[in-house]
Amino acid sequence: MRNGIELRRARVRYGPLEALHGVTLAAPAPGLTILLGRNGSGRTTTLRALAGTAPLTTGAVTWDGTDVTRLPAHARARRGLCFVPDGQAVFGHLTVAENLRLSAPGSGPGGDLSPALDAYPELRPLLPRPAGTLSGGEQRMLAVSRALLTAGARVILVDEPTQGMSPAVASRTYALLAGLSRRDPPTCVMTAEQRLPSGLREHAGRTAVVVHELRRGAVVFSGEAAELSRRTPET
Repeated sequence: MRNGIELRRARVRYGPLEALHGVTLAAPAPGLTILLGRNGSGRTTTLRALAGTAPLTTGAVTWDGTDVTRLPAHARARRGLCFVPDGQAVFGHLTVAENLRLSAPGSGPGGDLSPALDAYPELRPLLPRPAGTLSGGEQRMLAVSRALLTAGARVILVDEPTQGMSPAVASRTYALLAGLSRRDPPTCVMTAEQRLPSGLREHAGRTAVVVHELRRGAVVFSGEAAELSRRTPET
């Protein structure tokens, strides 16, 4: 794949347990890719493998056709990869404003926070509060804002972006993520979810949506979201 990020025959072990069993999948750029699966399916490990925080036992990570398997997580971040994990995604002892400034262009007191506050006006009255005092949904808004503020992000990985959000805010979040995928230069956006977000076609607009479904560390489906929705549920 010329543009985007992918795993090739990737295996990841945690001690004696193998979490990924030769996973091959691709996330194009531009585009929105969704990893589906229940807890324990390998969704989070897949994101961590792409981000460089879960080393591969065997296999490879390629980015825009270049092998980056040996590139550490911090080097991938400098190259334009933004990873928003599902837990500990904000600095609880810092205020909301301080968390946002860590990712804002021109980090510091003069950093421009407007992209995050325009996307999530709910955060504006919370700016002086410690992030650790926010509700789960508010913390997810703050975490996703990292991707909105990170200048030059070319790969954006978000684990369960809408956890704890109201349906209206969740819908807005997927519209925002789809919009990020259409930025210039081409941006790859990948999220991990337990189930396909409702109204995904409406949220994504004209953005192509690719879905990979995982079970027990293996890919059982890869294709467009519309194909998955037409599949007959297993009995």
